[in-house]
Amino acid sequence: MLKKLLSMFKSSPAPKKKQKPTTSKPTTALTKANPKIQPTRIGELGEHKINIQLDQLPKGCKYLSDLMVVNTKSRTGYSQIDHVVITPRGLFVIETKNYNGEIKGKRAEKSWTVSNRFKMYNPFMQNYGHIQAIKSYLPSYTEVRYISLVSFTMRCRFSIDPELRQIQSDDLIVYDVELSEYITRKLLRIQAEQPDKVLSESDIQMIYDSLIEANITDLSVRAEHIEKASKSNPNK
Repeated sequence: MLKKLLSMFKSSPAPKKKQKPTTSKPTTALTKANPKIQPTRIGELGEHKINIQLDQLPKGCKYLSDLMVVNTKSRTGYSQIDHVVITPRGLFVIETKNYNGEIKGKRAEKSWTVSNRFKMYNPFMQNYGHIQAIKSYLPSYTEVRYISLVSFTMRCRFSIDPELRQIQSDDLIVYDVELSEYITRKLLRIQAEQPDKVLSESDIQMIYDSLIEANITDLSVRAEHIEKASKSNPNK
């Protein structure tokens, strides 16, 4: 009974203070803007747009991206070709550019300009070298028609020879978002001129396999090529 009475006079424990909810600040990594993507090879920025376009090509076409082959006539000893599209009516060799501004130049001029700020090597002359390199690996298909396509992003505007935008030309300059449209239109144009297909399904596969076999995948060789290409043309 005495213990019971004493327990009644014991001080009750002080109520616990309510803790204020803590709001943790976001980490620095989350608050910072995404870092600028740096290209790991020439023409890589915007390549996802090109891949989307190439996935829309007509059935029966095959394509390769980032093809690098030996080219003894090149300053670096190699040619790095952004895309090759193999169709029943010919091959499209595509060079992609990621400039911002006004592209000025004529088909026969060695140098073009970007917004009159700096010069760039005529992309069709560059692509001509790529086409010759590809031909050297396809001796059985020397008479196949080659179409040279140069693709720029929508950040550019063209001040060029008008025929380079006309579908009858085998040298075409396009925006990346209209690449598949131009290839499809060009195929229809060739079909109207020459109804018979030039390349069979087995021919297309053989060309594809030959280029895959020639493709250099060694990362050190590729890095060396990019370094040499950057030194020879820092604005490329």
